[in-house]
Amino acid sequence: MDVLRPTLIRIGGRVYRKNLIQEQACQHEEEEDFCAGPSDCADEPCDTFVVEETEKGFQCRVEVPSPLYKYIIGKKGETKKRLETETRTSISIPKPGVEGEIVITGQHRSGVTSARTRIDVLLDSFRKKQPFTHFLSFALNQPPIQEKFLQFKEEVLEKCSKDHGVSSSLFQNPAKLHLTLGTLVLLNEQEIQKACDLLQRCKEDFVDQIAGGKPLTVEVAGVEYMNDDPAMTDVLYAKVHMKDGSDRLQVIADKLVERFVASGLMLKEWDRVKLHATVMNTVFRKDPSAEERNNTMTGKSSFKERESFNGRNILKLFENFYFGEVQLDSVHLSQRFSSDASGYYATSGQLTFS
Repeated sequence: MDVLRPTLIRIGGRVYRKNLIQEQACQHEEEEDFCAGPSDCADEPCDTFVVEETEKGFQCRVEVPSPLYKYIIGKKGETKKRLETETRTSISIPKPGVEGEIVITGQHRSGVTSARTRIDVLLDSFRKKQPFTHFLSFALNQPPIQEKFLQFKEEVLEKCSKDHGVSSSLFQNPAKLHLTLGTLVLLNEQEIQKACDLLQRCKEDFVDQIAGGKPLTVEVAGVEYMNDDPAMTDVLYAKVHMKDGSDRLQVIADKLVERFVASGLMLKEWDRVKLHATVMNTVFRKDPSAEERNNTMTGKSSFKERESFNGRNILKLFENFYFGEVQLDSVHLSQRFSSDASGYYATSGQLTFS
């Protein structure tokens, strides 16, 4: 690493400088291979934390979702003890399942700041490994689209069922056809509310202006595959485009993701959102309720032991299959592994165009 240009780590709107240090061996923490050892003290904040001066020294508060407490505590409390010993601070953590703040206190500001920095690095590392809980989506499950999708499924099985790996278990649930814009890990009600509030700000700041207060007329037509070899396909998706030929849907999708990434609620994965509606996915083979992961690696992978299928004939025969036209008038904050009365994903919040 170039010591004059150290690696920068962005966490929650702050920037940290990763100094060159000698790596040290450490014990495994509960459930994960991570250690908040002395090396993490080298992660210095490039800006200052909010550290309050008290009668007994200094104090800093950190909002942390309760599911992440265990990573600060560590196996038998070892991580917390090590942090306290090496930074000469006291770290108070709410009881398991109780939402609240972690409070760091110490006699020296530098110790409190160091403990806060290391806790942020720990939390960022483990948050990235959590399976996503929510995702931003456009619903494509209107009845005409569902009917055409079922026709597509019937014809594929009729003409291509003898192709390797092709079976009815690969197809999306028609009630859950959608466009995924990006995935989120929201671990408590406060984080869900923060995402809902951000959606409304996006509506006011740019969505209404771009959409003109009216639904976007979109066509779903043609199929394409995700990976490099059509003979070893894992995800087949329907292509989506604006009927008027404009890029308004793409602009809204990109701007939404940009805002959510900037807020720290979403990880940046691509420069542009890939507008696609999954119609066949090999993860459905073993788990019909599984959602597509937008081809991301956020959280623990659900792609292990996939059996790919030969999509060559499907791509040839259905290259221009027309699924229909749909009016998009809202963006949903959808809950993973859920269903509402219509069969679509339960919604924690939404942004409407009109």
